[in-house]
Amino acid sequence: MELEIITIYCCREDFLVSVGRKDDPRSRMSTAEVMTTALTAAAFFSGDHERSRCFLGEYGHIPDMLSKSRFSRRPHRIPESLWRTFMEMNAREADNPLKTYPIDSFPVPVCRNIRINNCRIYQDEEFRGYNAAMKEYFYGLKVHLLITEDGIPAEMFLSPGSYPDTSSVYDFTFPVPEHGFIHGDKAYNVYSVEDELKKERKIDLMPVRKKNSTRKRDALFERGIKYVGKKIESFFSIIERKLPRHIHAVTPRGFELKSLMSVTAFGIQTSML
Repeated sequence: MELEIITIYCCREDFLVSVGRKDDPRSRMSTAEVMTTALTAAAFFSGDHERSRCFLGEYGHIPDMLSKSRFSRRPHRIPESLWRTFMEMNAREADNPLKTYPIDSFPVPVCRNIRINNCRIYQDEEFRGYNAAMKEYFYGLKVHLLITEDGIPAEMFLSPGSYPDTSSVYDFTFPVPEHGFIHGDKAYNVYSVEDELKKERKIDLMPVRKKNSTRKRDALFERGIKYVGKKIESFFSIIERKLPRHIHAVTPRGFELKSLMSVTAFGIQTSML
């Protein structure tokens, strides 16, 4: 555990130096220490920042640990783009010789269905979605994720639970190298995106075809695509299980930030294996 925490801190420190981010000299805790505390909470304490703060402070890993109230404000001051840039750089450094990038989504419920009327974080109907894998409705967000063939997250964004996967294809920036392959399920059959990626960036988007698709593939080739799709489902189920069952937050920004941290922490742990 200590080795992983040290690795998390070193990765964050090196990353912040590489992007040229400098801390205010009056700050007691550096940005790297704040991010390390938050990622330690996501990796080992089910997203509980207070337990992570006490652990790192009491055992001397971070001597100048802030108080609970002061620390709770620091992660919110870190730009979300900084987390996403680190995620992309971590994926680029991973070994991915086949240039294969699975794409999928999974739900992150904010509360149980019976408590939807009492939910204060989100209150609109657009956050009510349907989880086809579990055949049940949920209330919260969807995590849309692009990973490497080893399961390391490369790109992520959040949407309301009702947002369809078909529309999400337009929101990805696809940090995939040329002649790479993006695999997905039937929801990602968007011909216009396929053509654009192939023409502009030389990237092949290869989702599993629907029965009524106008772009049929060879039967043997389609079986291979479906085999890759099964591996994709197993990767995403592992990532979903790694997320805490309940994310404690009092604001939408806090809930979204903790979701992002959980996926980032999973990526760091996976890259260390």
